[in-house]
Amino acid sequence: MTTSYKDLLQQREDLEKAIADARQREVSDAVSRVRALVAEYGLTSQDVFPSGRSSKAAGSKTTVKVAPKYRDPATGQTWTGRGKAPKWIDGKDRAAFAIA
Repeated sequence: MTTSYKDLLQQREDLEKAIADARQREVSDAVSRVRALVAEYGLTSQDVFPSGRSSKAAGSKTTVKVAPKYRDPATGQTWTGRGKAPKWIDGKDRAAFAIA
């Protein structure tokens, strides 16, 4: 006994609907269990989904201050030599602005 193409498509459609219904039911049950555990233990979202950085790691990642290498004699502004050059030194001989 062979099953027709249309019958197989209908079976697939019925099966996909049954799968979707079962998933929705199980997800709903899982969410209920998770909410109960969160309430029971007083968990926070950070407890459940940590950002991946501990407080120690976040504290140890500090930026290092770099001493300025150049100073504008007119305004006293300084520049470390990193990043985009400020307008007062851009395109000029940097040796004239070097801090000794």
